[in-house]
Amino acid sequence: MAFDTAYPAQAALGECPLWCGQSQRLWWLDIEAPAIHCFDPATGANTTLPMDENVGCIALRAGGGFIAGLRSGLWLLDDRGRKEKLIAAPQRDTTISRFNDGRADPWGRFWAGTIHEPRDRPDAMLCRVDADLSCTRVADDIKVSNGLAFSPDRKWMYHSDTPAHVIYRYPLDAGGTPGPREVFHQFPLGHGRPDGAAVDADGFYWSALYEGGRVVRISPAGEIVAEVPVPARCPTMCAFGGSDLRTLYVTSARHGRPAEELADWPASGNLFAMRVDVPGLPEPRFGG
Repeated sequence: MAFDTAYPAQAALGECPLWCGQSQRLWWLDIEAPAIHCFDPATGANTTLPMDENVGCIALRAGGGFIAGLRSGLWLLDDRGRKEKLIAAPQRDTTISRFNDGRADPWGRFWAGTIHEPRDRPDAMLCRVDADLSCTRVADDIKVSNGLAFSPDRKWMYHSDTPAHVIYRYPLDAGGTPGPREVFHQFPLGHGRPDGAAVDADGFYWSALYEGGRVVRISPAGEIVAEVPVPARCPTMCAFGGSDLRTLYVTSARHGRPAEELADWPASGNLFAMRVDVPGLPEPRFGG
């Protein structure tokens, strides 16, 4: 297995790849050059919807458009990325906090976490938006919320705190309510930090390791079973796509990276793709 450039985006901070099975296209974001992008692998074309503030995560809505985590809060957007309704603004100080990683769950709810940009204390959080647009703060004691994913049997929610080098998992009851978190996998310091992720149909968790230059596949028991190099030192998030959901896409970053690193990793910021043996899962839509 090997990653190749699917689209030479040269994004500042590529994030949140999201496959739409209806259109057979991949949505993705640039947080630092704020925009929602749509990549068509059949033609190689990429459409850009500019945003007026940092956009950290999105999910497609069942009725059309998006739900999004922006710097200013959680929003409903139309299908052109235009703001329709502010759902909630739970951050205390948006000058140092914005929404980061997020996704819809199998019950049609949207989960989104924040990043505490100074990273000097665990002041970030994880929120859930239900279909009635109520917003609940579910977890805190986090510096950078990342890695949200759900197991195929709906029994586990995964979530990482990137600076802590840790992936957690939460048991879910039949209604999708999480129980106490436990450590799923702890990475050693200095070899990459767990960023965004996706789960395949066999329940294995694929994590992009920021500053680690690779993606790892972790078994349901928490053991790394495969590592695949990425042509960028800072891969950011994984998503399964393609008509058979057997193409693994990975976004990456170049914003704030040293010049010597970018010289060694000139593909940083690109969108990468690799064929895999085990397919992913269809991405749920937000029900609100």
